[in-house]
Amino acid sequence: PDAHAARPDIVPRAARDCPRRRTRMAKWTAFPYPADDYTYGAAALKKHWARLHAGDAEPWPGDEAVRAAWALFHAGQFRKAFDAGLKAGGAGITVANKAQCIYAHYLERSEQAKLEMLLQAAGRAEAQQAAEPGNANAWYWQAYALGRYSQGISVAKALAQGLGHKVRHALETTIRLAPRHADAHIALGSFHAEVIDKVGKLLGHAQGADAATGLKMFRRALELNPGSAIARIEFANGLVMLEGDRHMAEAEHLYEEAAACVPMDAYGED
Repeated sequence: PDAHAARPDIVPRAARDCPRRRTRMAKWTAFPYPADDYTYGAAALKKHWARLHAGDAEPWPGDEAVRAAWALFHAGQFRKAFDAGLKAGGAGITVANKAQCIYAHYLERSEQAKLEMLLQAAGRAEAQQAAEPGNANAWYWQAYALGRYSQGISVAKALAQGLGHKVRHALETTIRLAPRHADAHIALGSFHAEVIDKVGKLLGHAQGADAATGLKMFRRALELNPGSAIARIEFANGLVMLEGDRHMAEAEHLYEEAAACVPMDAYGED
């Protein structure tokens, strides 16, 4: 059976209508911190690949151009990584999607441009799924982009548009394709936590959100990627949303551990 044919329409219409040229031509804000420690030559990139990609489970690329795009990403040169990934095509699309999503979420100052970028990445990831339905990160970056987009327009509004089911479907597909994808476990935990936090347990249940499942996802993510600062921060955020003061001490401990992590790249992979 065709695995792609049965899946729902993932990307909202706006993803197809937003102007691509504006995002590609606009000036991107530079990474604001020193990045010398995050510059990897070819040999160093291969040596540290497993740790750099312990979160997203991206396989070592066979294409030299794709490896060069990843080196740019890890060094915080997100715009160059985006352009290089698009130019390389194939596995380079994943670099472009990650660079655009991370840049949009953390560095883009314009809320409108941020939302446009996220929708573009979601649309690009959907096209990547059509070409490679077994590519776990095609599903993951779609989910990430739509999740951040949902936060930008308000979670309640996004749920009303049906984006909650779409994000959850994409994340569950990611984990089915790549069971050791730590970042997908983090994102799925955050989905459960944020939906319940924003609309309550009853309405959250209708969206497939469950507190116990969310906590399970966070704990599994840390098992898969025990050195991750991002996993700790998101887990702590989830604990606060789901449990409040009852688990504040555990959340604070996770924040402290995250602060002590030493990043291996500009994004904060440890």
